[in-house]
Amino acid sequence: MRQSKVLTIGEVLVEIVATERGDGFRQPVGLIGPYPSGAPAIFIDQVGKLGQAAAIVSRVGDDDFGHVNLERLRRDGVDVSGIEVDPLGTTGSAFVRYRDDGSRAFVFNIRHSACGTIELKGAAAALAESCTHMHVMGSSLYAPSVVEAVLQATRIIKKNGGTVSFDPNLRAEILNSPGMREALSVVLAETDLFLPSGEELFLFSPAGSEQEAIANLLKSGIKAVVLKRGAAGASYFDKDRQISLPGFKVTEVDPTGAGDCFGAAFVTFWLAGADPETALRYANAAGARAVTRSGPMEGASTRAELDALIAEQRS
Repeated sequence: MRQSKVLTIGEVLVEIVATERGDGFRQPVGLIGPYPSGAPAIFIDQVGKLGQAAAIVSRVGDDDFGHVNLERLRRDGVDVSGIEVDPLGTTGSAFVRYRDDGSRAFVFNIRHSACGTIELKGAAAALAESCTHMHVMGSSLYAPSVVEAVLQATRIIKKNGGTVSFDPNLRAEILNSPGMREALSVVLAETDLFLPSGEELFLFSPAGSEQEAIANLLKSGIKAVVLKRGAAGASYFDKDRQISLPGFKVTEVDPTGAGDCFGAAFVTFWLAGADPETALRYANAAGARAVTRSGPMEGASTRAELDALIAEQRS
């Protein structure tokens, strides 16, 4: 049996953060960064940092922003052979400013950056053939070529006997983008592990209650559902059991990337054969520790750091 290797596909970018809280960028404001970022990049960095074989398919420019990401991912054990460096492209970026209520205002450059035209060919296609698990992030379905690459890799990995996890990370209005519902129906049909947050549970299952939505998803062929509840913790559901664990008590500094780290930890432990309660506990710890660090990828944790947080909370 070959060793499991996790693949994801999508945006790799830098995040540049305003140093003062407020609404938007209509006036000059102090900035700090660049921080390595992009939901799939944060996810796969956390997977790699936990010692699980991991890889990502994306595109960056041959610029400092691209190399910041490549260096971080390599350092944390991620296979970056599927990241194409475009000598004429520009690495994606996100400028973010926190509002007083903790919400965020973004200015994105993704669709027209290097990662706006990801394709599964050459080294990226060979990489997909070598992987045993595909993690799909809804936020990455932002351009036709990326959608096709995700669907192609999903089909390859399932054909080879692998598994698929899906974190929707979607707003309801995105579902009405051309071809989006069709793409999502293909992903859902192949999904083994579904990881929605809050109301995302109802995006794919017209139901009047949480229990009804969960039941409908499990009947559709999904093997397990993990419902993220933010600071309140998370719940696991399969056809035989339901497990809920509370969140960890920490001081929030920056929530960016917490859900990605949660998902990465759960997938890593799930693939390693951990029981659902153990996987859920480590996922909660990864999400909690992520919010205590400033910067989207800065809160990714090692196993030792998660063990320390779990021990601290128990005491």
